[in-house]
Amino acid sequence: MTDKTVAASSLVSAAAGTGSETSYARATHAARGTGRVDAATGAVVPPIHVSTTFERAADLSYPRGRVYSRADSAAYDEPEAVLTTLEGGAESMLFASGMAAAATLFQALPQGARIVAPEVMYWGLRKWLIDVARPAGIGVAFVDMTDMAALAGALDGGADLVWIETPSNPLWGVTDIAEAARLAHRAGAVLAVDNTVATPILTRPIEHGADIVMHSATKYLNGHSDVLAGTLTVSAGAAGDPLWQRTRMLRGMNGAVLGPFEAWLLLRGMRTLAIRVDRASANAAAIARHFSGDPRVRAILYPGLPDFPGHDIAARQMTGGFGGMLSLCVAGGRDAAIDMAGRLRLFARATSLGGVESLIEHRASIEGPTSPVPDDLLRVSVGIEDVGDLIADLDRALGR
Repeated sequence: MTDKTVAASSLVSAAAGTGSETSYARATHAARGTGRVDAATGAVVPPIHVSTTFERAADLSYPRGRVYSRADSAAYDEPEAVLTTLEGGAESMLFASGMAAAATLFQALPQGARIVAPEVMYWGLRKWLIDVARPAGIGVAFVDMTDMAALAGALDGGADLVWIETPSNPLWGVTDIAEAARLAHRAGAVLAVDNTVATPILTRPIEHGADIVMHSATKYLNGHSDVLAGTLTVSAGAAGDPLWQRTRMLRGMNGAVLGPFEAWLLLRGMRTLAIRVDRASANAAAIARHFSGDPRVRAILYPGLPDFPGHDIAARQMTGGFGGMLSLCVAGGRDAAIDMAGRLRLFARATSLGGVESLIEHRASIEGPTSPVPDDLLRVSVGIEDVGDLIADLDRALGR
């Protein structure tokens, strides 16, 4: 076993705990990072490893297990270990972005593979599947992932990978992860889950049968709108699968990797993940309740509302809240929605989600004419500001 393997194993053990420590809550694991104190200095904050290359031994071997940072960066050990523990997986990989993480996984599929994905999902990845995957010979079928009968029908044609996103961006539809896993595995497919919105604080897809979990770590994992990053975490059962091993190889070969400072910032961001998710979820729930039934709003899309389709499934697989994302469909249509967004003062009109600041965005105008998003919809990323101030800002912007 190399020094690198020993070090990584020790980090995971430190993060996961042993004995009675295995009962620690996810919030504790997130706040402590790996809990490792630097042996050389006693520092409780880990150092940043910036070296791109590593020394050989006299016999030209690499006894420490590291060759070159594109595949072997020491900067990745701790954030990958923390994420592995939070997701309850076997191992994780960092990538340069969420798109890089997902695209690398798709590229690792065998030639002529078939993917089943949601009709409504993160727009950038949906566009990649249409504009890049299909021309490259990968079959892609889009289905309503809130309808398990529709998924079962799509799998009758065979599949190599089922991709789900729950709650799905930006309609926040809820997919039953356990049932999707059952159907995918029956068809001989791998189930991958985009867990960006729920985060491992609220949902651990591997516990429900998922094989691989993806995050746009730019969002909640980092949480401060200052790092572009992505992650994949694999279950123990799928860690030895050729798909995972090929994904790891392609990460290095394609150079889809994160810089050391960004990896360090991601680790720092994860240490406040639990309290940020708790606060954002509570704020979003309060906003959803406040505007539910308001005649100025055609619909509130939020899994935490009891009458939201899929609420019961969300309550079963989301623990501690329903996330900080919601959408407002403004009465009066597209022009009314855009006008309302323009009058806001606290909410920044900006792309992205999961930061400490509240953001709002008119998705249909960004996604274009092929978007499945209603043109009266405003996507809201609820931050951690005072919820009374947020509600007052939305109330004023909606007018009377």
